[in-house]
Amino acid sequence: MDHTAHEPEKHVHGTASWGTAVKATLHCLTGCAIGEILGMVIGTSLGWANVPTMVLAIGLAFLFGYSFTLFAVLRSGIGLKAAIRIALAADTVSIAVMELVDNAIIALTPGAMDAHLSDGLFWSALLGGFAVAFLITTPVNKWMIGRGRGHAVVHAHH
Repeated sequence: MDHTAHEPEKHVHGTASWGTAVKATLHCLTGCAIGEILGMVIGTSLGWANVPTMVLAIGLAFLFGYSFTLFAVLRSGIGLKAAIRIALAADTVSIAVMELVDNAIIALTPGAMDAHLSDGLFWSALLGGFAVAFLITTPVNKWMIGRGRGHAVVHAHH
């Protein structure tokens, strides 16, 4: 019996395509961006200090990032407990790299942490951070998918 249709892409060992990596990273970026922008908007509009705002933004980025994968896997008929494990395995490294890079860019951009929602600096630092994070996270995802890890885990359940 041929099981390759049900296994992650690990049978390809290091040969994941850039297209697959880009799609996985865009998927991650979408969830991270929604969560992080929402967190930054909430924290900034409530007048919170920088640290609680960033903690909320990062927490929501992980929540939305995992949720996108979780709902996709649940649609395939997997139970909730298994779907949560798959989402954690698929997205943790990608989201962590994305958030580390993005938040480092924001933190290191002079004035960005004190900028308001109406300031161009706020949005340019945030969106610039996402762009740099995408460029750094894509090769990480390519490497992981090529080894049957990361987003390759999800493809086994589509």
